[in-house]
Amino acid sequence: MRKGKFLKDAAKFACGALVAAAMPFTAAAAKDVVIHAGSFIDGTGAAPRHNVSILITDQRITAIQAGFVTPQGAEVVDLADKTVLPGLIDAHDHITAGWHAGDPIRNSVTRSDFEDAIEATGFTRNTLLAGFTSVRDCGANTQVVVALKKSIDGGVVPGPRMWVAGTPLGPTGGHGDSTNGLRVEFADIPHISDNVIDSPEAARIAVRRLKREGVDFIKIMPSGGVMSIGDDPKHQLMADDEIKAVIDTAHALGMKVAAHAHGKEAIDHTIALGVDSIEHGSYADAASYKLFKQYGAYLVPTMLVGERVYQRAQEHPEQLNPSTAEKALAIAPLLRRNLHDAYAAGVKIAFGTDTFGLSRHGENAQEFALMVGAGMTPMDAIKAATGNAADLLGSPDIGTLQPGRYADVIAVEGDPLKDVKVLENVSFVMKGGTVVKAGGKPLI
Repeated sequence: MRKGKFLKDAAKFACGALVAAAMPFTAAAAKDVVIHAGSFIDGTGAAPRHNVSILITDQRITAIQAGFVTPQGAEVVDLADKTVLPGLIDAHDHITAGWHAGDPIRNSVTRSDFEDAIEATGFTRNTLLAGFTSVRDCGANTQVVVALKKSIDGGVVPGPRMWVAGTPLGPTGGHGDSTNGLRVEFADIPHISDNVIDSPEAARIAVRRLKREGVDFIKIMPSGGVMSIGDDPKHQLMADDEIKAVIDTAHALGMKVAAHAHGKEAIDHTIALGVDSIEHGSYADAASYKLFKQYGAYLVPTMLVGERVYQRAQEHPEQLNPSTAEKALAIAPLLRRNLHDAYAAGVKIAFGTDTFGLSRHGENAQEFALMVGAGMTPMDAIKAATGNAADLLGSPDIGTLQPGRYADVIAVEGDPLKDVKVLENVSFVMKGGTVVKAGGKPLI
């Protein structure tokens, strides 16, 4: 090809591309889909309906109609023999974290964030195929989890919609201090303690930095924890002025705050200071539940991780950090009691598993049976993972099957109101109008 003709053709191609880019998006034909749902649970807590049509255009639901209707030109998805629900939401996940056997301290200083990032692409796929079309990631390397979220949004890797906190904030020696139990020299490693805050001013700076780095909400550690070394879950380790500085700064930036809190003092103080959710809540009591209701805070009970770490502490304590096995044996039984009492008291509950490898990513729905076992009705457990979880995230786009919402839809065999365990075997998954699993088989 002559050079002049090549340049002329290239110019014509570039001109055409500019014209195409300038054309309005509406020039593309809309994709219309209708789902015929045999049984229909919308995520609001309303009673199930039967023989319902869900009309979808592109990514969103346009109408819910009684009976099986088929608009002209619409693609039909036949789920007439299934129970159809909104895509599920795990409001406490750690989707970049997996479990690796062996000495946990050695693992922590030999694995890299790059390995976690690559491994996480499998975790996101498994989570989506399990019917969880949205997750709130409650703590991870900020750059890794923000990049993962962007990659999912951009269609680079498959996965659920993500709300991410990045690195949780806490005090020196607290649950989020990764140098706990190590030689003091480790604290001098660059950036290893960027999430450690020991004053209101440090708290404000950290929240603003996380916002700049792309997080959606903030996670704090006002109490000790189970999987960390040496700290006591019963103790409040952040001062009230530090907690308040985080919450006020985050709220001023339009972000919610989740608080890891086991001990009663940390729970009560953090709720009164305006936190949006308490994760775990192990030592809460009747007075705590009154505060939950007074301030409108959610409880995310995370019983699945409690069950799994309890089993690990009994069977393989050598695989846990020093002091973790002892704490796990004490804390795990409290989670069921706490959910039972909080639910009976009328506290708002959102579904969360705290999945980080003790249970596999994709097993998140096992939390449902634990919730029902603690006294929740199956419908309220489902609502905790749909409408309630969406409310906690602050999203008007997900959580319920209603016009205007994203077409995040799942289906299961059987009736989850009679046996909630059927949610552990999702046969159909649609995210934003795109089917990613059908007939029990992945399409991604």
